[in-house]
Amino acid sequence: MQPEQTRAVMTLALMAAFADGQKDDRERDHLRDLAQSLGSSAGGADLMKTYQDVLLGRARLEDAAAALDTPGLRQLAFEMAVGVCDADGVCNEREKAFLEQLRTALGIAPSEASAVTEQADALASAPVRAAPVEGEDVPAAALAVASAPLAAATAAAPGTAPGPRAASVSDAEIDSMVLNAAILNGALELLPQSLASMAIIPLQTRLVYRIGKVYGYELDKGHIADFLATVGVGLTSQYVEQFGRKLVGGLLGKVMGGLGRAVGSAATGSAFSFATTYALGKVAQRYYAGGRTLGTDALKSAFTRTAEEAKGLQQRYAPQIQERARGLDVGKLLKELRA
Repeated sequence: MQPEQTRAVMTLALMAAFADGQKDDRERDHLRDLAQSLGSSAGGADLMKTYQDVLLGRARLEDAAAALDTPGLRQLAFEMAVGVCDADGVCNEREKAFLEQLRTALGIAPSEASAVTEQADALASAPVRAAPVEGEDVPAAALAVASAPLAAATAAAPGTAPGPRAASVSDAEIDSMVLNAAILNGALELLPQSLASMAIIPLQTRLVYRIGKVYGYELDKGHIADFLATVGVGLTSQYVEQFGRKLVGGLLGKVMGGLGRAVGSAATGSAFSFATTYALGKVAQRYYAGGRTLGTDALKSAFTRTAEEAKGLQQRYAPQIQERARGLDVGKLLKELRA
């Protein structure tokens, strides 16, 4: 991929990120830092300037679309934009309008576009209270707590007064749940399907929900999204980063049309998703065990430190991640996740 094509795809990704008109300062900061960090390895594509052009309205969607001169690249750009728009929830009207404008500019057939958006919307609306999907391997005791009736959970942990809380399952079971989730998300990044990567954020959301539940907290998606943003993981920016690391690192390989596009080595994305998921789980455990008393700076520091530690852990579990990827039935997993 040439630098101008890299810029074009990232331009459309950033346009998709800002299409809803509702990004808070934390998400903007995540996206700016991402553009800066990826820019040094973008092979001549100035991604910081790309970010500024999009933010200030200097970039044109039609120009970016015109730079993508093959059906595979155009399909890739559209799938990526859908994933970005749906990362923080089902598309709103402004995002739908943006995606329709992009579809037209890229020359994507309405039927092909609908197949992508419908499946992505189903993932974005996946419930946090659900049975494990293929590969999650949630310990039985933790699953029993997570799927308990809402009224029972409320009665077991009345009030929201701060202070340490005991978990309803063992630390070993929580550790197993976190590690299994990290391995599964690392495995998903090794698969070629776009929707496999789109499943990572819903799975992270479910992990935080289950950890909160074992400490007596009934969490909704809004709270979980705020928790992720506080520790430094924006929903939209995380998906852009997952995609951007592959793009600028030359890891996309041969691109084919449709959701079955082939990608090259995704080892970098796998390590990133493993570390992010593992750190989210461990910091969530500390946060809810402590009665939600950790401040913003402490949460960010704990997440950054744990994510760095998880990078070394990922190398140890690389064989398990690869084995999990070989055994995953993506269609079955996505169907279960949306159930």
